[in-house]
Amino acid sequence: MSISLHPLTKTELKIDGSLAGSRLPWENLNLQDADFAVRAVEQLLRLAIDERASDVHLVPSPAGLQIAFRQDGLLESMGSFPPEVSPLIINRIKVLAQLLTYRTDLPQEGRLRLPEFPGELRASTFPTIHGEKVVVRLFIGSGQYRVLDELGYTPRVQLGLEQALLQTSGMLLLTGPAGSGKTTSAYACLRWLQEYRKGQCSLVSLEDPVEAFLPGVSQTQVRRGTEFNYALGLRSLLRQDPDVIFVGEIRDAETAQTAFQASLAGHLVISTFHAGSAGDAICRLTDLGVEPFLLRTGLIAVLCQRLVKRLAKDRETPLSTRRYDGRFVAAELMEPELHHLARPIMRKVNGKRLEELAARHGFVPLREALEEAVRAGKTDWQEVYRILGTRPVDERRDVT
Repeated sequence: MSISLHPLTKTELKIDGSLAGSRLPWENLNLQDADFAVRAVEQLLRLAIDERASDVHLVPSPAGLQIAFRQDGLLESMGSFPPEVSPLIINRIKVLAQLLTYRTDLPQEGRLRLPEFPGELRASTFPTIHGEKVVVRLFIGSGQYRVLDELGYTPRVQLGLEQALLQTSGMLLLTGPAGSGKTTSAYACLRWLQEYRKGQCSLVSLEDPVEAFLPGVSQTQVRRGTEFNYALGLRSLLRQDPDVIFVGEIRDAETAQTAFQASLAGHLVISTFHAGSAGDAICRLTDLGVEPFLLRTGLIAVLCQRLVKRLAKDRETPLSTRRYDGRFVAAELMEPELHHLARPIMRKVNGKRLEELAARHGFVPLREALEEAVRAGKTDWQEVYRILGTRPVDERRDVT
């Protein structure tokens, strides 16, 4: 559902706890107005867009509806709505996303579009003991997606990705947690293929949802909860004579196994997968039932990446004008098809051991890439600790 937003300034939109008092920081907004929720949600979404937030969190509590924006990977508190209007705010978002307002006992997902926003917004609800939690995710528009060499990969990772994309069969897997830029990277790979192959190949995709439109790519959206899922779509696409297939995400065993079968049948398959490292991704695929021999022969490369908050003094570099704004990408690239990893994969060794073996042949782990970024002055140890969850050895050496 489309809505129109009033043009408001950042100052007018600042949210804080005084919203429940007599002096409202939002101009011409009154808690007693019949259209309060309509206007409040409009202004909230406009602020999120202006502030370049990737997600808006609305979390219910006894004290009210807590609002937070995720910016540059960090969740920043923006204030709260008072308890008496919290259900109105939640219901308004559900109406815009065409969700069932009377169902508060189960999770729901939907999308809404804004005429002024080139991308789309996706809303999801989740029941909690204090009411429904809502997260609105902001996706960038088609025109903002970039080609591969604009994303800021190191030359080594960039070259490895390009070599993987030159293959006519096999699987290129892009991994990392939610919000690590996997889809942006996947779309950049498709754009690179379009340019390199001069349009002389069939590019198709299965996505849930289609996040941006790519000219020259036959994009299809699977329908969750119906028979048209990733596995069925993949089996059908194989009869459509594709050269390259982009699978939005590998989520289950059936999709994983079907995707790898397609990669061995003369198709280049690109997909995303949630995993903490390249080695862990291989182990998780084994847990999903993908046979080790399929991984050994079908998996061309595994990219694992994070978006890292850039130091303010480093933001004037050319990279600051690229897709990730105040962040840069740090990544590791593992090539499982190389001979030295074939036998360990067949033996199902753990992810850490795979990474140790790969490091002997030039693999640069994500940890080392992040530590190098600190030494180069691009980020700091606190950000590295936030991403990895443990303190790197080099930090302790610097302190002592």
